[in-house]
Amino acid sequence: MEEITYARWSNILKNFEMFEGIADDDIDSMLDCLQPKVVAYQKNELISMEENHTKRIGIILQGEVAVFKENEAGNRVIMGKFKRYDGFGEMLAFSEFHQWNIAVMAAKDCSILFLTPRQILGTCSKLCDGHKRLIQNMLKIVTKKGVQLNRKIEYLSMKSMRKKICTYLMEKYHDTGEKSFIIDLNRSELADFLNVSRPSLSRELIKMKEEGLIDFYKASFKILDLNAVKISV
Repeated sequence: MEEITYARWSNILKNFEMFEGIADDDIDSMLDCLQPKVVAYQKNELISMEENHTKRIGIILQGEVAVFKENEAGNRVIMGKFKRYDGFGEMLAFSEFHQWNIAVMAAKDCSILFLTPRQILGTCSKLCDGHKRLIQNMLKIVTKKGVQLNRKIEYLSMKSMRKKICTYLMEKYHDTGEKSFIIDLNRSELADFLNVSRPSLSRELIKMKEEGLIDFYKASFKILDLNAVKISV
């Protein structure tokens, strides 16, 4: 873990949903006011651990992180994988809970800009237009993350392996508008995300390929029979 200056990142923050609609000059002024911390992490380094009492919001300036939870049996469930311009920790930061119930790890070398709820809601004495927009954006982000979390719970409640796979593939189809797409999870991570074993996932994927429903190679997938996949959801 290495702390670095935030100044070099100010010109790219406009690409983040949190800073959407805020003028470049306003972003610079807000950084001077908020004084965020930017920290560099190496691949596989823990960014936060379960039961960490620190409440902060991270936005990924570069690299990639994985958010996961381990159950009492030691099995890991991936809650999400986030890349440059994504954020994490928003829901917990603004909740009444004082502990993480998940862990965050650097999936690649990364740089994270951290803000606390206090910085977002109360630091700016002038409450400039940019800061007001920041708060509005944060409300939208928290709402969207709540919907995504609810979707994750739906995945965990599905009993059928094929239904989980088909639901995931259909979501990627709707996201991209294409029958061919590349997912951002490797096979082990996809198994963790769907809360299934990797061997069972691989067997089912091969079976679906043999039946002519899909084709795949590593992270690249193609839906061959859209109606059949849709029916299985």
